[in-house]
Amino acid sequence: MTTSSTMVIVGGGLAAAKAAEALRDKDFDGHIVLFTAEDHLPYERPPLSKEFLAGKKTLSDFTVASAAWYRDHHVELQLGTEVTGIDPGAHTVALPDGESVRYDKLVLATGSRPRTLPIPGAHSSGVHYLRTIDDAETLKSTLKEGVSLAIVGAGWIGLEVAANARELGASVTVVETAEMPLQAAPGRELGEVFANLHREHDVDLRLSTTVEEITTADGAATGLKLSDGSTVGADRVLIAVGATPNTALAEAAGLAIADGGVQVDSSLRTSDPDIYAVGDIAAAEHPLLGTRIRVEHWANALKQPAVAADAILGRPAEYADLPYFFTDQYDLGMEYVGYAPDYARVAYRGDVAAREFTAFWFDGDSRVVAGMNVNIWEGLDDIKALISVREPIDPERIGAQ
Repeated sequence: MTTSSTMVIVGGGLAAAKAAEALRDKDFDGHIVLFTAEDHLPYERPPLSKEFLAGKKTLSDFTVASAAWYRDHHVELQLGTEVTGIDPGAHTVALPDGESVRYDKLVLATGSRPRTLPIPGAHSSGVHYLRTIDDAETLKSTLKEGVSLAIVGAGWIGLEVAANARELGASVTVVETAEMPLQAAPGRELGEVFANLHREHDVDLRLSTTVEEITTADGAATGLKLSDGSTVGADRVLIAVGATPNTALAEAAGLAIADGGVQVDSSLRTSDPDIYAVGDIAAAEHPLLGTRIRVEHWANALKQPAVAADAILGRPAEYADLPYFFTDQYDLGMEYVGYAPDYARVAYRGDVAAREFTAFWFDGDSRVVAGMNVNIWEGLDDIKALISVREPIDPERIGAQ
């Protein structure tokens, strides 16, 4: 790429900031423009439901880079500017004021947005979603002793908020349609561990239950009406039923869409050779797993941009890292690595009752496809190695080690 080349990056999270950083680290000396719809410098999302909500971190602690970094590295930062369209033929992105900016290469890092619920009361005052720092600030300001919070959804966001809300003194009810928390991932077996953890901290878990309505009075949420006819009173309601990738720009531009995201190869290149996608929206071919996957994990946002930058600069590039995520809830900390949308069984090493153990997910051919350390801060590399060899292992043997 020449010094006259222009890279445009669209997004306001970790992946967008890391794309700019990777290009400069890899000696791209052309023009970089980063557009973000928010008025904040690009920042990481995981702390919003973790340390920020708990009052242990402020926004500056998880802002990816300072304004000085963008200035010193000659990255043109356009805050509060939402890209409204892409013209792949003209190599331009459109802006709200009718202007357009030309690019030689384009990186889409548009992330996700919270799923909404099509039920009465879902948009009432006192109903919260959690995706941005502004969302988190508003929610955090309400959580204190004597406040009641109802959470719809027992996924990672819902459970992390529940844990922090309890530690801030709020009473918490969590309603989930599945039989266990986290049943979609990591699965029913580990979901039971988290269910017991939250019940021990006086969270009222309502499982196998659907929310039919968010009840209101004078336009403000007062609680939930459930499918079994019961009600839950609440001062505040958080809807945490997953996220939807922001693929509208890509779709309107005619880029291929697959597996709920923007289709990319293992170098993060889309169906247009001059456009790349990273982070939550990237449905990428995975060379080790032999399939296309899209995961909304912090690790992808952190590491995929460097691979995309290499590909943009004409270097060999392939994203082969295994999916990874982590959580901290009360006194439980865990790390998970791998990919197990379908699995045959789970084996354990350690003391599950004491919540100090390692779990291993096996496929139907007795191969380890994922692993999780719970309150054990070693062995993650060993889990990665077991997954990478792709060879059968006796589950009984691994559980006994």
